[in-house]
Amino acid sequence: MTHITAPTPAVGDGGPDMVQLLTPEGQRVANAAAADYAHYVEDLTDEDLRGLYRDLVLIRRVDTEATALQRQGELGIWASLLGQEAAQVGSGRAMKKQDYAFPTYREHGVAWCRGVDPLNLLGLFRGVNHGGWDPNEKNFHLYTIVIGAQTLHATGYAMGIQRDGAVGTGDPDRDAAVIAYFGDGATAQGDVSESFVFAAVNNAPIVFFCQNNQWAISEPNDRQTRIPLYQRARGFGFPGVRVDGNDVLAVYAVTKHALEEARSGQGPFLVEAWTYRMGAHTTSDDPTKYRVSAEVEVWKLRDPIERLKAYLAHEGKGDHDFFDEVDREADELAARVREGCLTMPDPMPESMFENVYVEPHPRIEEERREFAAYRSSFEGEEVPA
Repeated sequence: MTHITAPTPAVGDGGPDMVQLLTPEGQRVANAAAADYAHYVEDLTDEDLRGLYRDLVLIRRVDTEATALQRQGELGIWASLLGQEAAQVGSGRAMKKQDYAFPTYREHGVAWCRGVDPLNLLGLFRGVNHGGWDPNEKNFHLYTIVIGAQTLHATGYAMGIQRDGAVGTGDPDRDAAVIAYFGDGATAQGDVSESFVFAAVNNAPIVFFCQNNQWAISEPNDRQTRIPLYQRARGFGFPGVRVDGNDVLAVYAVTKHALEEARSGQGPFLVEAWTYRMGAHTTSDDPTKYRVSAEVEVWKLRDPIERLKAYLAHEGKGDHDFFDEVDREADELAARVREGCLTMPDPMPESMFENVYVEPHPRIEEERREFAAYRSSFEGEEVPA
């Protein structure tokens, strides 16, 4: 009898095949796994590197403020990205303008990189909008709550790009790719496997970006898979790579490579970002019920922000004045986010009937009239004509 064995790596250990360019202490890595990707970061200027640090700090501050606002009753729920900033910023900054991203409900860092105002995100979780940004303007789709569903949407969009002739032309301003984000838990969903099949057989220009934060709500990795997730790509006929998801430089390099492969017509690519969800799955979750604090303490030593900060300081690319200025900017952003959230106007209830269909729809109009009549039955209720 043949036994399948896949030893579970120790906490925080992504294994020898994991691509890493910065150690947790902020030192550059020079090994076989990094050799194929290191050149992607050689062209980054000191300003670029400081920009990555700024992204990490600012989006974490937005996340912290949003969590506090939810605890104070100002948001219905919030899905924190704490600990996953490098995976999101590194991949987000690797995209070109014409690339298109399909997120879950946690990609606040990618949204930031695509120019989405954080207040749009808070509006969604406050229940006053359905996203608040134009997906086609930002090339960043609206958040998807259904686990794994966005991978099918992304695959279909990638097949459309391919059929539009915007893949493999050699024109760097035309060739485009799609990146689909999902978590380790989503890999157990049929939608993800189906998207792998369609993407592979159609050679679609798509990068599947799995943020393996070790926990699918309360289920650990060993309850989800018998092999490393990145190796699943081989069974569908395309390459997969595991990258240190807390190393923003490595994530940037691997994602840049994967997107270039997709744009040039080489087909799909799977990136598994080995990271950790430091907080709760959402603000309705209590992670102390299913994981031990010692595990969290190990991952604290791998913090993506402190890692890049140590590198910048050691290499003379960032001084105290720079770090202090970023902190001040984070304070200002937090104040704007809080003020903007607390002063968001509530939408008119009738607005729920708008934009359901492109053309007027008799059933929707009938429901609108019924709802208006219902509201009119309350004394003092003002109902628009």
